[in-house]
Amino acid sequence: MGRVIVVGSVNIDLVVTAARLPGPGETITGGRFSQHHGGKGGNQAVAAARLGATTCFVGAVGDDAFGRQAGAAMEAEGVDLSELRTLPGETTGVALILVDAAGENSIAVASGANAALTPEHVRASLAALAPGDGDVVLVGHEIPTESAHEALSLGRASGAITILNPAPATGIAAATLALADVLTPNEGELAVLAGGVGDAGDTRGGPAVAGAVGAETGVAGAVGRLRSAGFSGACLVSQGAAGALLATAAGTMVVPARPVQAVDTVGAGDTLNGALAAGLASGLDLAAAARRAVAAASLAVTREGARGGMPTVAELGVAPTG
Repeated sequence: MGRVIVVGSVNIDLVVTAARLPGPGETITGGRFSQHHGGKGGNQAVAAARLGATTCFVGAVGDDAFGRQAGAAMEAEGVDLSELRTLPGETTGVALILVDAAGENSIAVASGANAALTPEHVRASLAALAPGDGDVVLVGHEIPTESAHEALSLGRASGAITILNPAPATGIAAATLALADVLTPNEGELAVLAGGVGDAGDTRGGPAVAGAVGAETGVAGAVGRLRSAGFSGACLVSQGAAGALLATAAGTMVVPARPVQAVDTVGAGDTLNGALAAGLASGLDLAAAARRAVAAASLAVTREGARGGMPTVAELGVAPTG
């Protein structure tokens, strides 16, 4: 069985749950506070580990209490932290999250050490982990674009399966997208990516992209625009309660979500990414891995916290992934 190697961010999530999300300049009282472990990379690593995948994490925290807490939480989930760096003088990433009664959320992030993870850090870490055939390198974009590009490039060169979660979706060059075997945006992120990409020769990320899908409505049209810019992989587009759409060269497949009562949607996309990577590392084909990932994401929204609802193998009702 292959490993899942996650290259991405780790944060502490500070969450206020209220009846509704405030408008600009508005203060809402009566909320309830909680603290959780987060960061898309850390979440995705935990999601993969809970489903039985041998999981390694490449990232950075600050030399502070939050950093020690973040590392201990991932270690407790069985994630290999041999390549988690503690950067002196940096703070650990923090996410401020507002959640309303329907489970919708609004998030602001102070990146801290995540923004200081350099391509050199990534290069050294992947050299130490030595990914190869059967492994999956899952890369997030809450780290510098050039570092994400480096991780995808090295993953591709090693023969591993590469996944890019383009969140946030701005500032990603065509050359970076082209290194992903699987792209995992939500609908809004796909629209941003389809609105324009950086120069295909620019490995630093190119100019920020903006806009919407426009006249080319639908996932097929949006993915077609990406393919015209050099992207040749598959695209798994998350659609919230509707599930996801899987677009490949053979066509588009609907992957329906399980019907559940949503409590907190924070972390659903991270669960999908981690579960997808775990499924691919276990040897599942892409369609089967996508169905499993959407099922895991459906369960993830039924409990509070980005990681609180991430299912175990037993909860998902499937065999371990390795």
